[in-house]
Amino acid sequence: MTGRIGIASASLFATFVALAYAGSKSTANNGTNAIPAQAVLIDLPSLAVLGADGTFRQDEAALFNPTNTTPPFFQVSDQRFLALLGSNASIRAVASNVSFAFAHEAPIWVPETDELFFASNTNGLGDNVKIGMISLRDVDRAVTASNSTTSALNVSVIELNLPDTIQVANGGTGPFRGNLLFATSGMGSSPPSVALVNPHPPNNVTILLDNYFGRQFNSLNDIKVHPKNGKIFFTDTTYGFLSHFRPEPLMRNQVYRFDPDTRGVRVVADGYLRPNGIAFSGDGKIAYVTDTGLAGGFLGNNQTDPATIYQYDIDPVTDQFLNRRVFAFIDTGIPDGIQVDVQGNVYAGCGDGVHVWAPDSTLLGKFFLGTTSANMAFAGPGRLMINAENAIFMARIAAHGLDLASFT
Repeated sequence: MTGRIGIASASLFATFVALAYAGSKSTANNGTNAIPAQAVLIDLPSLAVLGADGTFRQDEAALFNPTNTTPPFFQVSDQRFLALLGSNASIRAVASNVSFAFAHEAPIWVPETDELFFASNTNGLGDNVKIGMISLRDVDRAVTASNSTTSALNVSVIELNLPDTIQVANGGTGPFRGNLLFATSGMGSSPPSVALVNPHPPNNVTILLDNYFGRQFNSLNDIKVHPKNGKIFFTDTTYGFLSHFRPEPLMRNQVYRFDPDTRGVRVVADGYLRPNGIAFSGDGKIAYVTDTGLAGGFLGNNQTDPATIYQYDIDPVTDQFLNRRVFAFIDTGIPDGIQVDVQGNVYAGCGDGVHVWAPDSTLLGKFFLGTTSANMAFAGPGRLMINAENAIFMARIAAHGLDLASFT
Protein backbone atom coordinates (compact mmCIF):
# COMPACT_ATOMS: atom_id res chain seq x y z
CA MET A 1 0.00 0.00 0.00
CA THR A 2 1.15 3.50 -0.74
CA GLY A 3 -0.22 6.98 -0.85
CA ARG A 4 -2.01 7.12 -4.18
CA ILE A 5 -0.08 8.38 -7.22
CA GLY A 6 -1.95 9.86 -10.17
CA ILE A 7 -0.95 8.56 -13.60
CA ALA A 8 -1.31 10.63 -16.76
CA SER A 9 -3.65 9.06 -19.29
CA ALA A 10 -1.51 9.85 -22.33
CA SER A 11 2.19 9.65 -23.03
CA LEU A 12 4.25 12.80 -23.34
CA PHE A 13 6.44 10.91 -25.75
CA ALA A 14 4.06 10.52 -28.66
CA THR A 15 6.38 12.87 -30.55
CA PHE A 16 8.92 10.09 -30.72
CA VAL A 17 6.76 7.41 -32.30
CA ALA A 18 9.13 7.28 -35.24
CA LEU A 19 12.01 6.44 -32.93
CA ALA A 20 10.41 3.28 -31.55
CA TYR A 21 9.03 0.50 -33.63
CA ALA A 22 6.81 -2.52 -33.58
CA GLY A 23 9.10 -5.45 -34.22
CA SER A 24 9.19 -8.30 -36.65
CA LYS A 25 11.17 -11.53 -36.54
CA SER A 26 13.96 -9.92 -38.52
CA THR A 27 14.52 -7.27 -35.83
CA ALA A 28 14.38 -9.54 -32.79
CA ASN A 29 17.69 -10.98 -31.70
CA ASN A 30 18.68 -11.72 -35.30
CA GLY A 31 15.51 -13.73 -35.78
CA THR A 32 16.05 -16.21 -32.95
CA ASN A 33 13.14 -14.98 -30.82
CA ALA A 34 9.80 -14.41 -32.50
CA ILE A 35 7.92 -11.35 -31.30
CA PRO A 36 4.49 -11.90 -29.74
CA ALA A 37 1.58 -10.14 -31.40
CA GLN A 38 1.10 -7.83 -28.39
CA ALA A 39 4.78 -6.87 -28.09
CA VAL A 40 6.37 -3.59 -29.16
CA LEU A 41 10.12 -3.03 -29.33
CA ILE A 42 11.57 0.25 -28.08
CA ASP A 43 14.75 1.54 -29.72
CA LEU A 44 16.28 3.05 -26.59
CA PRO A 45 19.53 4.26 -28.26
CA SER A 46 17.44 6.45 -30.56
CA LEU A 47 15.83 8.04 -27.50
CA ALA A 48 19.08 8.72 -25.63
CA VAL A 49 19.27 12.33 -26.84
CA LEU A 50 16.10 14.42 -27.09
CA GLY A 51 17.82 17.73 -27.73
CA ALA A 52 17.13 21.25 -26.52
CA ASP A 53 13.73 21.29 -28.20
CA GLY A 54 12.75 17.81 -27.04
CA THR A 55 9.61 17.02 -25.08
CA PHE A 56 10.65 15.87 -21.62
CA ARG A 57 8.51 14.20 -18.98
CA GLN A 58 7.88 16.63 -16.15
CA ASP A 59 7.16 14.06 -13.45
CA GLU A 60 7.09 10.36 -12.67
CA ALA A 61 3.35 10.16 -13.33
CA ALA A 62 3.67 10.71 -17.08
CA LEU A 63 3.74 7.47 -19.04
CA PHE A 64 6.71 6.42 -21.16
CA ASN A 65 4.93 5.07 -24.23
CA PRO A 66 6.91 6.32 -27.24
CA THR A 67 4.95 4.17 -29.70
CA ASN A 68 1.64 5.46 -28.32
CA THR A 69 0.44 1.85 -28.29
CA THR A 70 -2.92 1.05 -26.70
CA PRO A 71 -2.49 -1.04 -23.53
CA PRO A 72 -2.23 -3.75 -22.48
CA PHE A 73 0.92 -4.75 -24.34
CA PHE A 74 4.50 -5.89 -23.79
CA GLN A 75 7.02 -3.06 -24.06
CA VAL A 76 10.39 -4.62 -24.95
CA SER A 77 13.52 -2.67 -23.98
CA ASP A 78 16.02 -5.53 -24.17
CA GLN A 79 16.06 -8.53 -26.50
CA ARG A 80 16.24 -10.91 -23.51
CA PHE A 81 12.67 -9.95 -22.66
CA LEU A 82 11.50 -11.85 -25.74
CA ALA A 83 12.82 -15.14 -24.34
CA LEU A 84 11.08 -14.41 -21.04
CA LEU A 85 7.81 -13.76 -22.87
CA GLY A 86 7.95 -16.55 -25.43
CA SER A 87 6.60 -16.25 -28.96
CA ASN A 88 2.98 -16.93 -27.95
CA ALA A 89 2.78 -14.49 -25.03
CA SER A 90 -0.53 -12.77 -24.42
CA ILE A 91 -2.02 -10.39 -21.87
CA ARG A 92 -5.61 -9.47 -21.07
CA ALA A 93 -7.93 -8.42 -18.26
CA VAL A 94 -9.76 -11.34 -16.67
CA ALA A 95 -11.74 -9.52 -13.95
CA SER A 96 -12.72 -5.88 -13.57
CA ASN A 97 -14.85 -3.46 -11.57
CA VAL A 98 -14.66 0.18 -12.62
CA SER A 99 -16.29 1.40 -9.40
CA PHE A 100 -14.16 -0.49 -6.85
CA ALA A 101 -10.39 -1.02 -6.52
CA PHE A 102 -10.90 -4.68 -5.60
CA ALA A 103 -7.44 -5.87 -6.74
CA HIS A 104 -4.85 -3.77 -4.95
CA GLU A 105 -2.38 -6.00 -3.12
CA ALA A 106 -1.57 -9.39 -1.56
CA PRO A 107 -2.00 -11.72 -4.56
CA ILE A 108 -1.67 -15.37 -3.48
CA TRP A 109 -2.13 -18.36 -5.78
CA VAL A 110 -3.29 -21.63 -4.20
CA PRO A 111 -2.20 -24.52 -6.46
CA GLU A 112 -4.51 -27.06 -4.83
CA THR A 113 -7.66 -25.29 -5.99
CA ASP A 114 -6.17 -23.06 -8.72
CA GLU A 115 -7.57 -19.97 -7.02
CA LEU A 116 -6.10 -16.47 -6.74
CA PHE A 117 -6.68 -14.48 -3.55
CA PHE A 118 -6.07 -10.73 -3.25
CA ALA A 119 -6.87 -7.63 -1.18
CA SER A 120 -8.72 -4.49 -2.21
CA ASN A 121 -7.56 -0.94 -1.63
CA THR A 122 -8.95 1.17 1.19
CA ASN A 123 -11.89 3.38 0.31
CA GLY A 124 -10.75 6.37 2.34
CA LEU A 125 -13.83 6.16 4.58
CA GLY A 126 -12.32 4.14 7.40
CA ASP A 127 -13.66 0.80 6.20
CA ASN A 128 -11.65 -2.40 6.18
CA VAL A 129 -10.32 -3.76 2.90
CA LYS A 130 -11.97 -6.75 1.23
CA ILE A 131 -10.25 -10.07 0.59
CA GLY A 132 -11.42 -11.52 -2.71
CA MET A 133 -10.83 -14.63 -4.79
CA ILE A 134 -11.21 -15.65 -8.41
CA SER A 135 -11.13 -19.19 -9.76
CA LEU A 136 -8.52 -19.56 -12.47
CA ARG A 137 -10.44 -22.60 -13.66
CA ASP A 138 -13.28 -20.17 -14.36
CA VAL A 139 -10.77 -18.00 -16.19
CA ASP A 140 -9.65 -20.95 -18.32
CA ARG A 141 -13.25 -21.75 -19.21
CA ALA A 142 -13.89 -18.12 -20.12
CA VAL A 143 -10.76 -18.06 -22.27
CA THR A 144 -11.96 -21.13 -24.18
CA ALA A 145 -15.42 -19.65 -24.65
CA SER A 146 -14.00 -16.34 -25.88
CA ASN A 147 -12.15 -17.98 -28.78
CA SER A 148 -9.58 -15.18 -28.41
CA THR A 149 -6.17 -14.73 -26.82
CA THR A 150 -6.54 -11.03 -26.08
CA SER A 151 -10.19 -10.07 -25.49
CA ALA A 152 -11.01 -8.86 -21.98
CA LEU A 153 -12.90 -11.22 -19.67
CA ASN A 154 -14.74 -10.62 -16.40
CA VAL A 155 -15.05 -13.66 -14.16
CA SER A 156 -16.84 -13.51 -10.83
CA VAL A 157 -15.04 -12.32 -7.69
CA ILE A 158 -15.90 -14.14 -4.46
CA GLU A 159 -15.52 -12.08 -1.27
CA LEU A 160 -14.28 -13.78 1.90
CA ASN A 161 -16.05 -13.10 5.19
CA LEU A 162 -13.16 -12.69 7.63
CA PRO A 163 -13.24 -11.65 11.31
CA ASP A 164 -12.28 -8.16 12.44
CA THR A 165 -8.90 -9.45 13.60
CA ILE A 166 -7.81 -9.02 9.96
CA GLN A 167 -7.61 -5.25 9.50
CA VAL A 168 -6.31 -3.87 6.17
CA ALA A 169 -4.48 -6.88 4.77
CA ASN A 170 -1.86 -5.52 2.41
CA GLY A 171 1.00 -7.99 1.97
CA GLY A 172 0.39 -11.60 1.07
CA THR A 173 2.32 -14.72 0.09
CA GLY A 174 2.14 -18.47 0.23
CA PRO A 175 0.50 -20.79 0.67
CA PHE A 176 2.57 -21.11 3.85
CA ARG A 177 1.99 -24.43 5.61
CA GLY A 178 -1.31 -24.69 3.79
CA ASN A 179 -2.53 -21.19 4.65
CA LEU A 180 -2.61 -17.74 3.12
CA LEU A 181 0.02 -15.59 4.85
CA PHE A 182 -0.90 -11.93 5.26
CA ALA A 183 0.77 -8.80 6.60
CA THR A 184 -1.93 -6.44 7.84
CA SER A 185 -1.60 -2.69 8.33
CA GLY A 186 -4.05 -2.49 11.22
CA MET A 187 -6.82 0.07 11.64
CA GLY A 188 -7.12 2.69 14.37
CA SER A 189 -6.04 1.05 17.62
CA SER A 190 -6.25 -2.46 16.13
CA PRO A 191 -2.62 -3.54 15.74
CA PRO A 192 -0.88 -4.51 12.52
CA SER A 193 -0.19 -8.23 12.39
CA VAL A 194 1.22 -11.27 10.66
CA ALA A 195 -1.70 -13.63 10.13
CA LEU A 196 -2.61 -17.00 8.65
CA VAL A 197 -5.93 -17.46 6.85
CA ASN A 198 -7.20 -20.87 5.82
CA PRO A 199 -8.03 -20.69 2.10
CA HIS A 200 -10.96 -23.06 2.61
CA PRO A 201 -14.27 -21.99 4.18
CA PRO A 202 -14.89 -20.93 6.88
CA ASN A 203 -11.44 -19.32 6.40
CA ASN A 204 -10.26 -19.60 9.99
CA VAL A 205 -7.72 -16.98 11.09
CA THR A 206 -4.61 -17.37 13.27
CA ILE A 207 -2.64 -14.29 14.36
CA LEU A 208 1.06 -15.14 14.58
CA LEU A 209 2.45 -11.75 15.64
CA ASP A 210 1.07 -8.30 16.47
CA ASN A 211 3.82 -6.50 18.39
CA TYR A 212 7.53 -5.92 18.81
CA PHE A 213 8.22 -6.63 22.49
CA GLY A 214 4.97 -4.95 23.47
CA ARG A 215 5.16 -2.09 20.94
CA GLN A 216 2.76 -1.88 18.01
CA PHE A 217 4.22 -1.83 14.53
CA ASN A 218 3.42 1.19 12.33
CA SER A 219 1.55 -0.54 9.47
CA LEU A 220 2.93 -3.74 7.98
CA ASN A 221 3.16 -3.61 4.22
CA ASP A 222 4.62 -6.65 2.45
CA ILE A 223 5.69 -10.14 3.45
CA LYS A 224 7.72 -13.06 2.08
CA VAL A 225 9.02 -16.40 3.32
CA HIS A 226 12.72 -17.16 2.93
CA PRO A 227 13.04 -19.97 0.36
CA LYS A 228 15.58 -21.99 2.36
CA ASN A 229 15.00 -21.51 6.09
CA GLY A 230 11.25 -20.84 6.20
CA LYS A 231 11.57 -17.64 8.24
CA ILE A 232 9.04 -14.86 7.59
CA PHE A 233 10.26 -11.40 6.57
CA PHE A 234 8.09 -8.29 6.42
CA THR A 235 8.32 -4.55 5.93
CA ASP A 236 6.85 -1.99 8.31
CA THR A 237 6.15 1.54 7.15
CA THR A 238 3.94 4.57 7.81
CA TYR A 239 1.32 4.37 5.07
CA GLY A 240 -1.43 3.64 7.57
CA PHE A 241 -0.78 7.00 9.22
CA LEU A 242 -0.25 8.73 5.87
CA SER A 243 -3.60 7.33 4.68
CA HIS A 244 -5.48 8.46 7.82
CA PHE A 245 -6.33 5.05 9.27
CA ARG A 246 -3.47 4.49 11.76
CA PRO A 247 -2.07 6.60 14.63
CA GLU A 248 1.14 8.56 14.38
CA PRO A 249 4.08 6.13 14.05
CA LEU A 250 6.15 5.31 17.11
CA MET A 251 8.95 3.24 15.56
CA ARG A 252 11.39 3.41 12.66
CA ASN A 253 10.43 2.07 9.25
CA GLN A 254 12.26 -1.26 9.09
CA VAL A 255 12.44 -4.81 7.78
CA TYR A 256 11.84 -7.60 10.29
CA ARG A 257 12.47 -11.33 10.46
CA PHE A 258 9.98 -13.52 12.32
CA ASP A 259 10.55 -17.16 13.23
CA PRO A 260 7.14 -18.88 13.07
CA ASP A 261 8.35 -21.73 15.29
CA THR A 262 10.02 -19.83 18.14
CA ARG A 263 7.96 -16.62 17.62
CA GLY A 264 11.18 -14.63 17.84
CA VAL A 265 11.29 -11.32 15.95
CA ARG A 266 14.26 -9.14 15.03
CA VAL A 267 15.17 -6.22 12.77
CA VAL A 268 17.32 -7.15 9.77
CA ALA A 269 17.47 -3.86 7.84
CA ASP A 270 16.67 -0.16 8.24
CA GLY A 271 17.61 3.17 6.68
CA TYR A 272 14.51 3.61 4.51
CA LEU A 273 12.13 6.47 4.01
CA ARG A 274 9.17 4.12 3.34
CA PRO A 275 10.05 0.44 2.83
CA ASN A 276 7.47 -1.44 0.83
CA GLY A 277 7.91 -4.60 -1.27
CA ILE A 278 10.21 -7.49 -0.38
CA ALA A 279 11.39 -10.59 -2.24
CA PHE A 280 14.18 -13.17 -2.34
CA SER A 281 16.20 -14.87 -5.03
CA GLY A 282 15.45 -18.56 -5.43
CA ASP A 283 18.66 -19.62 -3.69
CA GLY A 284 17.87 -17.39 -0.71
CA LYS A 285 21.17 -15.52 -0.92
CA ILE A 286 19.84 -12.17 -2.17
CA ALA A 287 17.05 -9.96 -0.84
CA TYR A 288 15.25 -7.11 -2.58
CA VAL A 289 13.43 -4.30 -0.77
CA THR A 290 11.65 -1.38 -2.38
CA ASP A 291 11.61 2.12 -0.93
CA THR A 292 8.57 4.08 -2.09
CA GLY A 293 9.39 7.28 -0.24
CA LEU A 294 8.30 9.31 -3.26
CA ALA A 295 4.67 8.52 -2.41
CA GLY A 296 3.88 10.46 0.73
CA GLY A 297 0.15 10.01 1.24
CA PHE A 298 -1.36 13.19 2.65
CA LEU A 299 2.12 14.77 2.58
CA GLY A 300 2.06 14.63 -1.22
CA ASN A 301 4.58 13.18 -3.65
CA ASN A 302 8.21 14.30 -3.68
CA GLN A 303 10.03 13.27 -6.85
CA THR A 304 13.42 13.68 -5.17
CA ASP A 305 12.58 10.94 -2.66
CA PRO A 306 13.21 7.24 -3.35
CA ALA A 307 11.36 5.20 -5.95
CA THR A 308 14.06 2.59 -5.65
CA ILE A 309 14.70 -1.13 -5.39
CA TYR A 310 17.63 -2.05 -3.15
CA GLN A 311 19.51 -5.33 -3.30
CA TYR A 312 21.24 -7.06 -0.36
CA ASP A 313 23.30 -10.09 0.48
CA ILE A 314 21.81 -12.18 3.30
CA ASP A 315 24.00 -13.27 6.17
CA PRO A 316 23.63 -17.08 6.28
CA VAL A 317 23.82 -17.14 10.09
CA THR A 318 21.94 -14.06 11.30
CA ASP A 319 19.71 -13.36 8.25
CA GLN A 320 20.79 -9.71 8.43
CA PHE A 321 20.59 -7.82 5.12
CA LEU A 322 24.13 -6.78 4.15
CA ASN A 323 25.92 -4.79 1.43
CA ARG A 324 23.03 -2.60 0.37
CA ARG A 325 23.20 -1.32 -3.21
CA VAL A 326 20.79 0.27 -5.67
CA PHE A 327 19.28 -2.33 -7.98
CA ALA A 328 16.91 -0.07 -9.92
CA PHE A 329 15.29 3.36 -9.90
CA ILE A 330 11.78 3.50 -11.35
CA ASP A 331 10.97 5.82 -14.24
CA THR A 332 7.18 5.77 -13.76
CA GLY A 333 5.47 5.77 -10.38
CA ILE A 334 7.02 3.73 -7.59
CA PRO A 335 8.15 0.10 -7.17
CA ASP A 336 5.48 -1.45 -4.97
CA GLY A 337 5.24 -5.24 -4.64
CA ILE A 338 8.03 -7.36 -6.14
CA GLN A 339 8.51 -10.97 -7.23
CA VAL A 340 11.44 -13.01 -8.59
CA ASP A 341 11.26 -15.76 -11.21
CA VAL A 342 13.34 -18.94 -11.45
CA GLN A 343 15.91 -17.19 -13.67
CA GLY A 344 16.44 -14.44 -11.10
CA ASN A 345 14.57 -11.76 -13.04
CA VAL A 346 12.91 -9.18 -10.78
CA TYR A 347 9.32 -7.98 -11.33
CA ALA A 348 7.86 -4.85 -9.69
CA GLY A 349 4.42 -3.29 -9.77
CA CYS A 350 4.87 0.32 -10.92
CA GLY A 351 2.93 3.32 -12.19
CA ASP A 352 2.29 1.98 -15.69
CA GLY A 353 2.19 -1.77 -15.06
CA VAL A 354 4.86 -4.33 -14.19
CA HIS A 355 8.54 -3.66 -14.88
CA VAL A 356 11.04 -6.51 -15.26
CA TRP A 357 14.81 -6.42 -14.72
CA ALA A 358 17.48 -9.02 -15.40
CA PRO A 359 19.65 -10.11 -12.44
CA ASP A 360 22.27 -7.63 -13.68
CA SER A 361 19.66 -4.85 -13.12
CA THR A 362 19.06 -4.16 -16.83
CA LEU A 363 15.47 -3.16 -17.53
CA LEU A 364 14.20 -5.87 -19.88
CA GLY A 365 10.73 -4.52 -20.49
CA LYS A 366 7.28 -3.86 -19.11
CA PHE A 367 3.88 -5.44 -18.92
CA PHE A 368 2.43 -2.11 -19.96
CA LEU A 369 -1.09 -1.60 -18.59
CA GLY A 370 -1.31 2.18 -18.76
CA THR A 371 -2.32 2.17 -15.10
CA THR A 372 -0.83 1.38 -11.71
CA SER A 373 -0.06 -2.14 -10.57
CA ALA A 374 0.75 -2.63 -6.89
CA ASN A 375 1.63 -6.32 -7.08
CA MET A 376 1.57 -9.54 -9.05
CA ALA A 377 1.96 -13.29 -8.52
CA PHE A 378 2.90 -16.26 -10.63
CA ALA A 379 0.10 -18.80 -10.79
CA GLY A 380 1.92 -21.86 -11.99
CA PRO A 381 4.38 -22.11 -14.89
CA GLY A 382 3.96 -19.40 -17.50
CA ARG A 383 1.01 -17.60 -15.91
CA LEU A 384 1.45 -14.20 -14.26
CA MET A 385 -1.53 -12.60 -12.51
CA ILE A 386 -1.29 -8.82 -12.16
CA ASN A 387 -3.27 -6.71 -9.69
CA ALA A 388 -4.22 -3.36 -11.22
CA GLU A 389 -6.66 -1.84 -8.72
CA ASN A 390 -9.87 -1.99 -10.79
CA ALA A 391 -8.80 -5.03 -12.80
CA ILE A 392 -6.79 -8.23 -12.72
CA PHE A 393 -4.71 -9.05 -15.79
CA MET A 394 -3.41 -12.45 -16.83
CA ALA A 395 -0.20 -12.71 -18.83
CA ARG A 396 0.65 -16.00 -20.52
CA ILE A 397 4.43 -16.06 -20.84
CA ALA A 398 7.37 -18.46 -20.96
CA ALA A 399 8.84 -17.48 -17.56
CA HIS A 400 8.19 -19.54 -14.43
CA GLY A 401 7.84 -18.15 -10.93
CA LEU A 402 9.33 -19.56 -7.75
CA ASP A 403 7.35 -22.29 -5.99
CA LEU A 404 6.27 -20.19 -3.00
CA ALA A 405 4.20 -23.04 -1.54
CA SER A 406 7.41 -25.00 -0.94
CA PHE A 407 8.93 -22.30 1.31
CA THR A 408 8.03 -23.73 4.71
